Amino acid sequence: MTQIGQSLRLPDAFRRPVLLVIIAAYILIELILQLGDAGVFGVPRFRSTVYENAGFWPGLLGNWRPNYSYQPILMFLTYGFLHSGLVHLLVNMITLGSLGPAVIDRVGTAKFLIVFVASILGGAAGFAAFTDTFRPMVGASGALFGLAGALLAWDYIDRFTLRERLWPVVRVIGFLIVLNIVLYFAMDRLLAWEAHLGGFVAGWIAAMLVDPSARDYEAN
Repeated sequence: MTQIGQSLRLPDAFRRPVLLVIIAAYILIELILQLGDAGVFGVPRFRSTVYENAGFWPGLLGNWRPNYSYQPILMFLTYGFLHSGLVHLLVNMITLGSLGPAVIDRVGTAKFLIVFVASILGGAAGFAAFTDTFRPMVGASGALFGLAGALLAWDYIDRFTLRERLWPVVRVIGFLIVLNIVLYFAMDRLLAWEAHLGGFVAGWIAAMLVDPSARDYEAN
């Protein structure tokens, strides 16, 4: 079975402590935002205030004034732990629970975290480089596309070394491109495809750095 095939194993996430901690942290953050939306903290525009301080704002790379000194730097990481609501969170956590175990199985917890964080940063860099909007960006999608990029990178290495067909890798990449195009227009152009691209590239590069060796596998 290839790395991509191995990635579709959601129950395995429950046997990976690091994934449980990350997923729990994401849920806790969104729960706090939901409580803020409900007025529990008595802070007007609670979610908006959090986004203003922790979302990714392209204007802060220009002449916008930050809310605090290191915001233009920290936002490259903090945006990746926020979501726009429960549905956004649910979709991303299912994806994380599906892709994460395969990455951990390949390289272990520490290198998984390297790929994960590198993908978050890469997603922000991609958004900063290619976006033409000043709207903020939040979500773990950059990191998730990075995990997909890592799995595809390893699948490519394994297949290339063993002289197997590379078409399955190309096919999945093509599918991800088409998926982004469809969702981009379906979501009225509010999809941060730039973060997906940046995260994917960063995840691919990180995977090649942390584990460049080919592994034997059962081809399909």
